[in-house]
Amino acid sequence: MNDLKARIAARAAEELHPGEVVNLGIGIPNLIPGFLGPDTSVVLHTENGLLGVGPRPGDGELDPDLIDAAKQPITALPGAAYFDSATSFAMIRGGHVDVAVLGALEVSGEGDIANWAVPGKDVLGVGGAMDLVVGARRVIVTMTSTSSRGEPKVVERCTYPLTAAGAVDVVVTELSVFRRIDGALHLTELLDGATVEDVAAVTTAPFVVALEESHVR
Repeated sequence: MNDLKARIAARAAEELHPGEVVNLGIGIPNLIPGFLGPDTSVVLHTENGLLGVGPRPGDGELDPDLIDAAKQPITALPGAAYFDSATSFAMIRGGHVDVAVLGALEVSGEGDIANWAVPGKDVLGVGGAMDLVVGARRVIVTMTSTSSRGEPKVVERCTYPLTAAGAVDVVVTELSVFRRIDGALHLTELLDGATVEDVAAVTTAPFVVALEESHVR
């Protein structure tokens, strides 16, 4: 497991509350179940048709018919519900998913998110991202602070095709936690010894420093 991505997933797991229905996207969000304790009581949803996703299967538990939207093997908890994709998206569009956690290519200072296409590269399909970021009550983005080319991913304006405008509530990177409050990004937490200057060096979006002493880790 990539340590950087695991740290982001571990911090994002702390944002989830007991009883919430949570959809986890491909990539870093898919690591979150490994950081949810047995008493967390978070109900995991996958848009291909399962409510009550359990941990990754152990030896002898693999069921080839049980996969998530990322085509990764999963288990189902006691009392889990199975349904078709149309019903699953009706749940999403009807506002019955409390939290969507997903990755992004860019997030803007206004909460816009771009995560489905890179101009000039093959597009496999938008998947459920557009429905999730509009239908979920809260949207958490997990991503590294810079791209593989070292370019900032928390930007003043997105340059990639938008998935949705003004949809993001929380951004968790390896350096920081941003929250969108009253339409503006607030830096509310520093992670792994980072400083405000470290975050500013890899962020082109304007942000408000709103740190408390307990939120510097």
